[in-house]
Amino acid sequence: MAEVEKRIALLIDADNAPAAKIDVVLAEVARYGVANVRRAYGNWKSPHLKGWEAVLQEYAIRPIQQFAYSTGKNASDMAMVIDGMDLLYARNLDGFAIVSSDADFTPLVMRLLTDGMKVYGFGEKKTPAAFVNACSKFTYVEALGETAGGGDGSGARKGEKELRSDTRLVQMLRSAVESASEDDGWAHLGAVGKQVANQASFDSRNYGYRKLSDLIRATGLFELRQEEQGIWVRDTPKPVRPAGKRTGKA
Repeated sequence: MAEVEKRIALLIDADNAPAAKIDVVLAEVARYGVANVRRAYGNWKSPHLKGWEAVLQEYAIRPIQQFAYSTGKNASDMAMVIDGMDLLYARNLDGFAIVSSDADFTPLVMRLLTDGMKVYGFGEKKTPAAFVNACSKFTYVEALGETAGGGDGSGARKGEKELRSDTRLVQMLRSAVESASEDDGWAHLGAVGKQVANQASFDSRNYGYRKLSDLIRATGLFELRQEEQGIWVRDTPKPVRPAGKRTGKA
């Protein structure tokens, strides 16, 4: 029996999302399911959104017109949140993909998660941490469209020193390896990936690495071994210091 494809609602905050990246965003969403709902919110009379016109038609994205009722207030955000809740209550979706660099959508994400929805976030590197961390998985749009050789498309691959200085990343990886490890200390990479996903919003491409194994290897903190059943990883054992010589009388 064929597996039922997951249904995902793609909601785009056009005011805070680059039109030039929507093709790779859609390609990424396709990894998780089919975007049978595609909506982009904004004041389409604004010249600021001119770049979206051709994109909307090409990718069958429905534009939702929202006038700016007052200066300095983003009515599009409110319309997008209301639609998100309506879609949630309709109970015919498996997940949401939210494209925005605005932290105002953090409460919406948390509400969707409460109902067991997967929420895939996409935004620029300027996106506040609150929104990034709230999503089931968040990917910087700059990290999409990478080449087969790895990297994040912008050349911002982090080196060993920079990765080791990221205490949140190191702690997250070590906790995941420890939780997934067997009696001998080795953990299957697939299990490690699941543990990481359960801990926080995470995408190795945000650090400039196409695969989780590449990122783990780049930290220099873990040992990896390749076997027929996949890749195994463990925390690098600390060297045992030789016992010092005793001084004084016996």
